[in-house]
Amino acid sequence: MVTALKFQPVNWLKLAIMASCFIAGVNPCLSFADESGQISGTDLKAIDHKAYDQSVAKAIDHLLNKGQASNGSFSGNSGLGVTSLCTLAVLKHGRSPEEPAMKKALKYLEGFVQADGGIYTPGTLYRNYETSLSVLAFNAANKNSKYDELLANADKFLKGIQMDESEDRDPSDTDYGGAGYGKHKRPDLSNTNFLMDALIANGNGPEDEAVQKALLFISRCQNLESEHNTFDFARKNPDGGFYYTIAAGGSSQAGVLPNGGLRSYGSMTYAGLKSMIYAGVKKDDQRVKAAIKWLGKNYSLEQNPGMGDSGLYYYYHTFAKSLDAVGEDYFIDEQGTKHDWRAELRAELISRQNENGTWVNENARWLEGDANLVTGYALLALHYAHPQTGKP
Repeated sequence: MVTALKFQPVNWLKLAIMASCFIAGVNPCLSFADESGQISGTDLKAIDHKAYDQSVAKAIDHLLNKGQASNGSFSGNSGLGVTSLCTLAVLKHGRSPEEPAMKKALKYLEGFVQADGGIYTPGTLYRNYETSLSVLAFNAANKNSKYDELLANADKFLKGIQMDESEDRDPSDTDYGGAGYGKHKRPDLSNTNFLMDALIANGNGPEDEAVQKALLFISRCQNLESEHNTFDFARKNPDGGFYYTIAAGGSSQAGVLPNGGLRSYGSMTYAGLKSMIYAGVKKDDQRVKAAIKWLGKNYSLEQNPGMGDSGLYYYYHTFAKSLDAVGEDYFIDEQGTKHDWRAELRAELISRQNENGTWVNENARWLEGDANLVTGYALLALHYAHPQTGKP
């Protein structure tokens, strides 16, 4: 894939990292080779642990001292999603749920626990989205079983609003097993991805009925004809990637081919791959192999493949969480180039961080002009790209 060169404001943290690399005799701008083949981009040693820790600390400091409101929320005017995401991100980086800022955030979220078990703003159209992200935050904070009852009720709620027989859906229906936004009245892969995250975080295994129902919907959002997907879209663009939704006539944020096929794109393909792994699909399954092949053709950290800079930080998050779920320290692209994806992701994110510790997408689509949301995404991506997680 050919990508455009990008020119960004001077990032002093990046320059400091590069200077330390040159002092150590490592050129971060060059590719390296080893006996097993090339490792493209920045070598793992080029981004040292200190730079990573400084980046994370600066981001968390801004969130807790500038991004959080006095009531504990983060961008509360956008609903509960941003508060849940930021709370989760900070907790994932080792901060205690008993820390004052975290206690305030969790108390704020608790205030939206509804009688039906859901965790959402009354009247919202985003019950699945808000509840699913809240479940992730409460699971990360669940010390000494404090939130066991809350999480059990939320799990029941999420399964209750999943598109299935309880919603008068049949397994032959394109929306069966999915979750979505209320305003569209149809499920999509992004929401089903969050649902899958919440189900797994709550301890539901691959054998769980709701997980398998979600897998059916997810498989149908892949451009791959198989026993799991016999719909026309799979034949019109059989490239193995994923798109936004098979439901309600089908839709892709990346557009439509002249023959009516739906274009695959990066964030949804990583979301689909991760969700399949969570649902117990093995690496030798044709669905996983096809998704990885598409990603190998479109490996990028400069853009969300197929979408450019739209949803870029959502993409970084799904990229990191998906490849962590796959369990491989290196990703080999179509050209055979071996990528230390964690090191490359760290370098990319640190280079994009603002002086005040935040990240913001210049393309504000899907709320990525909100520094709290985007910083939450970046911190979660960095969690999965920790320098001690991969091989040296």
